[in-house]
Amino acid sequence: MGAGIAVGFKERYPAMFEEFKRKCKAKPPEFALGDVFLWREEGKPAVFNLGTQPRPGRGATYPVVEAALRALRDAADAVGIGSIAIPRIAAGYGGLSWKKVRAQIEAVFADWPGGLYVYEEFREGE
Repeated sequence: MGAGIAVGFKERYPAMFEEFKRKCKAKPPEFALGDVFLWREEGKPAVFNLGTQPRPGRGATYPVVEAALRALRDAADAVGIGSIAIPRIAAGYGGLSWKKVRAQIEAVFADWPGGLYVYEEFREGE
């Protein structure tokens, strides 16, 4: 959570960031590439954390992104979440092609009955 949109989540959800660090540093790690974990906090939207790269700007790969997206879908189904908003994951600091990542998102969620909102741009204050 050192770069990109993750910094905003780190600032808005400091307890989630602490849990993120704990999970990553646990032996064995409780959060790894391709994983997802759901964070819920009273009065705030739920957040799915996706393991797409080992460190900001390093190591994002399409297979890992696909695994994380599939884990996201399964986790949302398991807890009855029917609406997901997703930013441009792994395409900024992760270095992957947004066109290819977006195609992965669309493929994984093609037959998902919930609402999926993919945000193409970041606009300050929205």
